[in-house]
Amino acid sequence: MDDETADPWLAALEYAGSGTLVAGQILALVGHSQFFTDFDKEDITLMAGYMEVYRARAGDVIIREADSGDFMLLLIEGTVDIVKQDPRGVQQTLTQVVPGMIIGEMSMIDGEPRFATCIAAESVVFAVLTRHNMVRIIMQRPTLAAKILIKLVSMLSQRLRQTSNRLLQYRQV
Repeated sequence: MDDETADPWLAALEYAGSGTLVAGQILALVGHSQFFTDFDKEDITLMAGYMEVYRARAGDVIIREADSGDFMLLLIEGTVDIVKQDPRGVQQTLTQVVPGMIIGEMSMIDGEPRFATCIAAESVVFAVLTRHNMVRIIMQRPTLAAKILIKLVSMLSQRLRQTSNRLLQYRQV
């Protein structure tokens, strides 16, 4: 296990090994995941080598809102519910994440506390990329790093646009 991954929530989950074990499964997600549209087999194999794989059972908390976090994860199998507490303290489901989607990238990039809680809706398998390993990719594989960072920025930009559009719709009501 990557000794730079000190997150207590990950430590409570089942460690399943190196990301190279699931490189084939990640490759199979290429046609179903926006994240991997510009990645080839070599890119995915290289990236998987910088990742660690975990399993969680239904109901397990993978990421907890307001905690610090220095990793993102790629969902490989299963579904994850994304929930956030409203101002009254009631948990509201924001969305459900399916295989091929990325979770936790905002905190990995900016170091800010987690925005929402991620709970396994069923048994899940996911690969984790830590900030430490992202820095290693930047130093060792700059072309791959550029692809990853461009995808992350694009995803964040799309989410910001969607959120801004929703905010405008609510303001017009």
